[in-house]
Amino acid sequence: MQAFMFRTPYDRIAGRIAAMAPDLDVVVLEPDGGLTLNGQTFDAAGLKPDIWWLTLEAFGAQTKDYFGRLKASADARWVQTVFAGVENPVFKPLAREGLLVTNSSAQAPAIAEYVSVHALSLLHPIAEQQAHQDARTWKPVNFREVGQTRWLIVGFGNIGREIAVRAKAFGAQVEAVRRAASAEGLADAVSTLADLPERLPDADVVVLACALNDETRDLANAEFFAAMKPGSILINIGRGGLVDEDALRTALDADKPAHAVLDVFKTEPLPADSWFWDHPKVRVTPHASNRGALTGERGDALFLGNLGLYLRGEPLRNRVNPADIGVG
Repeated sequence: MQAFMFRTPYDRIAGRIAAMAPDLDVVVLEPDGGLTLNGQTFDAAGLKPDIWWLTLEAFGAQTKDYFGRLKASADARWVQTVFAGVENPVFKPLAREGLLVTNSSAQAPAIAEYVSVHALSLLHPIAEQQAHQDARTWKPVNFREVGQTRWLIVGFGNIGREIAVRAKAFGAQVEAVRRAASAEGLADAVSTLADLPERLPDADVVVLACALNDETRDLANAEFFAAMKPGSILINIGRGGLVDEDALRTALDADKPAHAVLDVFKTEPLPADSWFWDHPKVRVTPHASNRGALTGERGDALFLGNLGLYLRGEPLRNRVNPADIGVG
C-alpha cells in the first residue's frame, strides 16, 4: 500500500507512521519537485498512492505537482484533507465514485475559542470600563451576564459543537440550526434554516458556522438582518459568501446587528479600500480563526488516527458526503 504527502508534514509524523504501519510505502514530494521513498529517488511512473494527505502545502507553489496528481489519480482510495470545508469548486474532482474524503476537525477548538473570546468581549462593557479608567473615574458599570444570553449557531458540525460547549459553560442558552434534528446533547433547541425568521429575534449572538452552498449563499441578507435582535452580535467564521455584505453595512446602521466579527469575506485578501476596515462596529481578522497553536498537532493526530482505522478496514472519522464537495 502506498501513501503520498509533502516533505514538511511527513517529517512531523514519520516516526509515528513507521511504528504503526511499517509496511506502508510513503512517497514524499520534495521541495524541489522530486519524489523520494525511504530517502531514495523514486520513479514517478511507480506513483500509485491509495492514501493522500491533502495539507496546506498542496495549495502553494507545488499545487500542480500534488493536487494535479491527485485529481488525475485512478488509484486514490482515501483523501484526508486539512480543511473543515470542501465546498470550494477546486475540490470538485474529489467527488467521484470510489474515493473516500475525510475533512478536518482539528481547527474546531481554536475557532470556537476565537468565537467565544470575541463574543464575550462584546457582551461585556470592556470599552466603557476602559474609558472610565482612562478618565480616572471611579464609576461602576452594570453588565448583562453571559448566562442571560441566547446563542444561535447556524451549522452544527465539529466547529458548531465546540462553540456550544464553550457558550454553555457560561450558562448561555444555545440553539442549533442544522439539517438533522439531533442536538447531540449540546444544544437546548434545534431548528432549521426555514425557522430562522422566528429564531433570530431572540438571539443575542448569531454565529455562522455552516458550509457555503446554493441553500446558504447570501443567507445573511436584508431579511435576515431585519429579523435580528437590536444590539445583537453577528460572527462569521464560515465562508464570506454566507453574508450579503452591502446588506450588512445597512443593517449595522440600524443596530441589527450592533457588532459584526468577520473572519471571512467574499473577496480575500480583503482589499485595502474596503469599508470593513474602518467601520466602528466591525472587527476584521484575515481568515485566521483557525490559527491556534495546537491546531497543527490535532491535525497530525487526526490523520494518524484515521490512517490506523483505514489500515484496519474500520470506518473513518469525519467522512464527507460527496454531494457536499465542490458545490460552493
